[in-house]
Amino acid sequence: MRWLLCVVLLTAFGMAQAETFVTKVIAVLDGDTVLIRRGNGLAKIRLVDIDAPEKDQPFGASSKDSLARMVLNKQVQVVSQATDQYGRMVARLRIDGVDVNTEQIRRGMAWEYSHYHGNHDLVALEAEARAVPRGLWAMSKPTPPWDWRKQHASTVLTPPVVNSTQDPLCLHRKRCAQMESCEEARRYLTVCGLKYLDADGDGTPCEKLCSPHPAKQVHE
Repeated sequence: MRWLLCVVLLTAFGMAQAETFVTKVIAVLDGDTVLIRRGNGLAKIRLVDIDAPEKDQPFGASSKDSLARMVLNKQVQVVSQATDQYGRMVARLRIDGVDVNTEQIRRGMAWEYSHYHGNHDLVALEAEARAVPRGLWAMSKPTPPWDWRKQHASTVLTPPVVNSTQDPLCLHRKRCAQMESCEEARRYLTVCGLKYLDADGDGTPCEKLCSPHPAKQVHE
């Protein structure tokens, strides 16, 4: 019954976050994060399936500029998929028939970051950009952003602590070995604030389960 409750809650959570809408990008924060107008306020969007260099690391400015040239001050279609542990909408952007997330990979401006390398099109595009080499792949041994974040842990955002009494999921504390999926682990970290699931404090719970690059111990 506990497992069934978790599945129902996680499914409802994912459905609540899924939507498509058109809006204007008012700022580009780095190569995979933008700021949009949302209702009467603002919202951050993290581009799904990619991981760009942080703005302060080598090639970060170039990646940011690439994204800005595509979307800054323009109307884009947002296909949202979820909300991450930092409160950002995780989504795919499209403009004039171009998939922005995919284009950043094709240009060599970001790493492919789909779950367990499940997006084979992005995997192939990254391989193509590496072979040219294009963008960041022209650098000598570019540092993956997940490694850079670990080396600069003080600059990484800390997941907010949510009142666990607001969600029945939090009545049942779990360890990583008890998790059925990465999504379940992220839900426990984000909603219930179970920091012991994120032992190294990099924002990724249960890394053996959640890392899309198992051999590299990846950040979200």
